[in-house]
Amino acid sequence: MMDRLAYLWPEIALFIAACVVMVVGISPSVATRKLAAVFAGLGVIAAGILAWTTTPSGNAVTASSGQVLLPSLALYAKVGIAIVALLLLLLKPGTVDRAEEAAIELGVQKFDALRTNRAEFFSFFLFSIMGLMLVAGADDLIWLFLALELTSLPTYIMVAISGGAGREPAARAQEASVKSFFLGALGAAVFLYGFAMLYGATGSTNLNAIHTSLTTGGVSGLALAGLILSVLGICFKIAAVPMHFYTPDVYQGASPSVAGFLAFVPKTAGFLSLLLLASMVGWTWSPGGALGGVAGENALLVAGTGTSLPEPLRILFWFIAALTMTIGNVLALQQKSVRRILAYSSIAHSGYMLVGLIAGPGDGSFTRNGVAAVLFYLFCYGVMNAGTFAVLAGLERKTRDGQMSEIDSIEDIRGLCATHPRLGWPMALCSLSLLGFPPLLGFWAKLPLFTSAISAGEIILVIVLGLNSAIAAFYYLRLFGAVLLEKPEANSGEVMASPFVTRRVAAMVSAALVVALVVVVGQLTDASRKAAAPKAEPAASATIPASMNH
Repeated sequence: MMDRLAYLWPEIALFIAACVVMVVGISPSVATRKLAAVFAGLGVIAAGILAWTTTPSGNAVTASSGQVLLPSLALYAKVGIAIVALLLLLLKPGTVDRAEEAAIELGVQKFDALRTNRAEFFSFFLFSIMGLMLVAGADDLIWLFLALELTSLPTYIMVAISGGAGREPAARAQEASVKSFFLGALGAAVFLYGFAMLYGATGSTNLNAIHTSLTTGGVSGLALAGLILSVLGICFKIAAVPMHFYTPDVYQGASPSVAGFLAFVPKTAGFLSLLLLASMVGWTWSPGGALGGVAGENALLVAGTGTSLPEPLRILFWFIAALTMTIGNVLALQQKSVRRILAYSSIAHSGYMLVGLIAGPGDGSFTRNGVAAVLFYLFCYGVMNAGTFAVLAGLERKTRDGQMSEIDSIEDIRGLCATHPRLGWPMALCSLSLLGFPPLLGFWAKLPLFTSAISAGEIILVIVLGLNSAIAAFYYLRLFGAVLLEKPEANSGEVMASPFVTRRVAAMVSAALVVALVVVVGQLTDASRKAAAPKAEPAASATIPASMNH
């Protein structure tokens, strides 16, 4: 138990911070209530520092303390999560209680803790981040299921209360919340059923023990069915086909600050889960096996069996990846709402990352390591995504009833570099980076997806990836051109900067990171390669304590 506690210090810090926020956020003093965001930020910073200093990795991880399939995954993921979470937190002030606080300040109404949502909103933010970190450190299917649900459940409430003032925005937010909740429940039921099948096939819920069973006894039909159902259920978390339908409606209905959160946190939880599930089957780079159904060199093999990754599972990933990136990009072309464009873009990016998952770890070098490419891409996507949504959250217009409303249309961002350069240039840079335009950060994130898939022999999938990147160029350049090259609309005076400075800070920091991190891209890719490295000794040979075999 004490060995396992070493993984939990970041989550403990987040839990303590959430408890403090829940108390501070309902204080009768407005100055005290405003400290909720500050304490949330301190909690995220403390979690990041504790993740960096206390999380075991590499050969320090044992089968009794954690999963030894990707033993350095937790350290890399938790530190990256904390960095992106801090960026996303800068978007949150002003998302809830803005009208209530204004009315209290004017003396129109008295403070009522039951009418305000600040405490719940920031505590739910912290709980969701805590769930995401628990996913990164999961070593058991039960643990993984509970962590996935802790990641997702707070987001449904965050969406519902993020609509802001006015009947129409509130109704859209509530509709978006209901859609995400019911589809999320469906997805949870599907992957939980898959987990139950894996338990039935292997006799254990421990990831190390399941890996041992699958690599020594082979993948049975029941285990394969469990893997397939688990993948399909987790597709909801990553907004991949066939569980992608909710995404554009939810992103448009929620506040931009919450939509940006949805684009990173559940997606990261889903991909970390998929990497853990795929590692249970096992990846080894070895010559002379089945390569995409064709004999060739450098085949992807299951550790210890000499046979290829189960073909039904590979085919499932292949079609989900191809359909997800194609549907996401093609439908994004037809959108006039910036939030819907970014929603379909988020779907497409899930398809891109699935290509790296299919490629597998290769021979360990970064250019051939699809697992490392996925981990690096998740971090880069989090930074770029935070920048685009920070721009949307940083702009607003006055509605007919005098309320302030967030912008959504492409017309609203035309000429932004001229009218609001501190928001226009971040949108331009982050859009180009999401496209993968060299030499920005997005280019270095997308490149290893291509090289790893080529090394794995997935040439057709690489062609699909290349064509989709070309399709994506249309709407990303459309956003870039709107803010930089086009003239502002005649009524652009109605669009103004949000009074919450932290949103502009988040946009500018994200844009700066998109450029500055290129200088240290070698160190970042090396960190992701280490996070994707297996334990020195095979996990199959590790002794699993009887108490961990459920």
